[in-house]
Amino acid sequence: MPKKGKRYQELVKEFDSEALYDPAEALSLVKEKANAKFDETIEAAIRLGVDPRHADQQVRGTVVLPHGTGKTVRVLVFANGEKAKEAEAAGADFVGADDLAQKIQGGWADFDVAVATPDMMGIVGRLGRILGPKGLMPNPKTGTVTMDVEKAIREIKAGKVEYRVDKSSIVHVRLGKASFDLEKLQANFRVLMSALIKAKPSAAKGTYLRKIVLSSTMGPGVRVNPNSVTE
Repeated sequence: MPKKGKRYQELVKEFDSEALYDPAEALSLVKEKANAKFDETIEAAIRLGVDPRHADQQVRGTVVLPHGTGKTVRVLVFANGEKAKEAEAAGADFVGADDLAQKIQGGWADFDVAVATPDMMGIVGRLGRILGPKGLMPNPKTGTVTMDVEKAIREIKAGKVEYRVDKSSIVHVRLGKASFDLEKLQANFRVLMSALIKAKPSAAKGTYLRKIVLSSTMGPGVRVNPNSVTE
């Protein structure tokens, strides 16, 4: 495991890293410790009481954060005809069909989210081995395979993020930037946690929210008391 830098080690000494804080205190600490020379991203890591090896314990979905993530999201849309025009009018960064597929097969991937109309999945399906591992494959479950491309683009640009439990039973989600007001970060966190709680699989037994850690790009993790979230 790589050794943490001197700056990081000094930041850890400034608070009790083993203590459990309520969300407002934790976010305030994370903002305070995010003192790098750039606007650090604040992220949440939530360990859930699920076994992702079982299909009935998967946790995956999307949520629109009320104040966005602070990141400019580049949206690619696979569409033809009127739907392509609709996508362009809605602010999609890239719109096309076979031409985009060929670019992607050639190694191009200068976008953050891909949306496709259902009739385009014959083309998009061929890109599964490329887009799948990068988390860029359009999926009906996340609203990225849809005829309502205008709505999809609008929500993505407004701050729609995808959450998905990994093989370690952890969900990682970007909450915003260190420059955000504390109230905005709190609002984003509340909406995220509400979505995760609602997404609890019926097959999950025992404690669902096991551990919650908030951190900035270059800062130490601050633990949140899971009980303060469920309350």
